Amino acid sequence: MGSFLAAAVQLTSTPDLDANFASAEEQIELAARRGAELVGLPENFAFMGEDEQRLELAPSLAERCSSFLVTMARRYQVTLLGGGFPVPAGAGQTFNRAELVGTEGQLLARYDKIHLFDVDLPDGNTYRESATVQPGDQLPPVVDVPGLGRIGLSICYDVRFPELYRHLAQAGADVLFVPAAFTAFTGKDHWQVLLQARAIENTAYVVAPAQTGQHYGRRQSHGHALVIDPWGTVLADAGVSVSAAIAPIDPGHAQRVRAQMPSLKHRRPALF
Repeated sequence: MGSFLAAAVQLTSTPDLDANFASAEEQIELAARRGAELVGLPENFAFMGEDEQRLELAPSLAERCSSFLVTMARRYQVTLLGGGFPVPAGAGQTFNRAELVGTEGQLLARYDKIHLFDVDLPDGNTYRESATVQPGDQLPPVVDVPGLGRIGLSICYDVRFPELYRHLAQAGADVLFVPAAFTAFTGKDHWQVLLQARAIENTAYVVAPAQTGQHYGRRQSHGHALVIDPWGTVLADAGVSVSAAIAPIDPGHAQRVRAQMPSLKHRRPALF
């Protein structure tokens, strides 16, 4: 398997569904034109707005998101991750679901976010994801995609839980997807360092699509979609604009890093 380009798309999603889908397609097309074969959209790519509106839209939006991913993957011949969208999960609840779709529109994997963001931040913002989101109860998948290697899924707040990524590494993941809508307050201190840690400790590539800028009300995201190599080197950073971080994924480089730093082989699981 040779090297290929991966794109971590960065968006400023809002309550305007049509504008969100149009912006997402524009970035997918630009990434494909630059040669990207693996493209990831961030968490909440189709909608960022109030919980009440999300719950109301969820039944139709879930179908629209899945259909959109299939159409885009086929149209631009990319393997495409929809990094998180609402799927009905009973009265007053949705799942936060990511889907990975292949170039022929086939569903390769799906994952419902396990860890929910319930935090009171010093900037005055309060987040209670669990109030309207039901956590997934299945371990995140690793899927072997011909030509692209083994890809592991996660979503946003998961990045603070290293055991999830160790599970993905043990399942053979070469690339770790971390689509996110990281808050501006926490992102400035924690986003990059957490992603680098997940790459280093698992000697895997990290592809982290992101939300950026002002979405609605006081909701603001950090930006800086990243592609990071298994040594922890940032290969591409999208900054704070609507764009994409695009960089090569080189399996040969990953093998060399794992040979130089074989920490996964040195684990002592019997003691923990």
